[in-house]
Amino acid sequence: MNNKISDREMPSAGLHEECGVFGMYDLSGKDVASSVYYGLLALQHRGQESCGITVSDTKGPKRKVTTRKDMGLVQEVFTEETLEQMKGNIGVGHVRYSTAGASVRENAQPLVLNYVKGTLGLVHNGNLINANELRHDLEYTGAIFQTTIDSEVIAYHVARERLNTDRVEDAVVRACRMLKGAYSLIVMSPRKLIGARDPFGFKPLCIGKRDHAYIITSETCALETIDAEFVRDVLPGEVVTITKEGTIHSDTSLCIPQEKEARCIFEYIYFARPDSRIDGISVYASRIQAGRFLAMDSYVEADLVVGVPESGNAAALGYAMQSGIPYGNAFVKNGYVGRTFIKPKQSSRESAVRVKLNVLKEAVNGKRIIMIDDSIVRGTTSDCIVKMLRDAGATEVHVRVSSPPFLWPCYFGTDIPQREQLIAYSRNIDDICKIIGADSLGYLGIDRLEGMVKGQKICRGCFNGVYPIEPPAGDIRGEFEQ
Repeated sequence: MNNKISDREMPSAGLHEECGVFGMYDLSGKDVASSVYYGLLALQHRGQESCGITVSDTKGPKRKVTTRKDMGLVQEVFTEETLEQMKGNIGVGHVRYSTAGASVRENAQPLVLNYVKGTLGLVHNGNLINANELRHDLEYTGAIFQTTIDSEVIAYHVARERLNTDRVEDAVVRACRMLKGAYSLIVMSPRKLIGARDPFGFKPLCIGKRDHAYIITSETCALETIDAEFVRDVLPGEVVTITKEGTIHSDTSLCIPQEKEARCIFEYIYFARPDSRIDGISVYASRIQAGRFLAMDSYVEADLVVGVPESGNAAALGYAMQSGIPYGNAFVKNGYVGRTFIKPKQSSRESAVRVKLNVLKEAVNGKRIIMIDDSIVRGTTSDCIVKMLRDAGATEVHVRVSSPPFLWPCYFGTDIPQREQLIAYSRNIDDICKIIGADSLGYLGIDRLEGMVKGQKICRGCFNGVYPIEPPAGDIRGEFEQ
């Protein structure tokens, strides 16, 4: 999706993730639109630019689907009336933040294709590094694209492969063999719900069950929101199919050796909700552990440990638990300001950060503060937050970051810009500390990352430039942006 990254449009949100996916198949025939809606509400943190839902009746005509999608938050796009009109016992939903492809309504998902075998509804989380090549090949064979997103490339290939296979899940497997990069997919066919996760396991995907309904979604928090039970994670490289008989068929032909898997560590550091579990690891516990590691490696005497909401809070608690320094709240977050609010003009005295975040003066006045944040991208927001703490009376501000310094861009779905735009590029820690105005600065060591996730294999490309897949020669992100 596109490679433009704002100066942390949301406090503690210098990073962005492009989407969350949710699919549901009720074998008893009940409508699923409202449950998909609540699932998307639980995944709203993964994308706030656009959203959509597509539903169909597995016992009805194969080409009859109902789709509603638009720019905005889930509760802005959908009303009780629109959901009641969406009849169907199988459906997929999507929330999006763009990291490649323009942020316009045409790029909202789900994508729906009508073809000779019926219809396909597809939702996708991740970035493909060979999307341009695949897209050009399709264009030269007559394909006409309606969007600028790589998800449409996947949908076309699934539809084309379906013409040569007896089962739609086989078409998904064949299409996935052509893909390079990160993808967690859910495909809705007229009679089946299919989930696919790339062989490296970059993005999460899991299976749940509620009564006679099965769910495939990005995070376990979405399952709990609709009172569904967790069944299991979709394995890296696995394609799972939910059939009308209620069986879960598994195809693991895309799997690679476990030691080559490369989960995105930022799911645990920032992206996922703290109440989710990914591949058996509690996101909350991993953030607590990151804070503990920071206290072990970057201890400093202080009076209070605080976190920058939201993802900095658990790491701050971990730091406090390990160090014995009290944990407290220093910030009040305005939860009613979305990512797309009207930004203050450069000439205005209003600050985008201050509109969304304010400091509790009574909590910090006269105290030495340790401020825990999940990341520093460009540093402009860290500068502002440190100044806010000083203006509120903090005598010292020590910044600790629950991730290593960003030194390289990401090509797999995390919106990290080119190296020249990263504050850590060509600067040492002392330089960065001076720029953000802190008394001291400490990052999580890169050697601590696997310890956060109990030895799970992870991607460190944005920290050390060593990617699990050879990256493209140039930064192709957003090539089709309009």
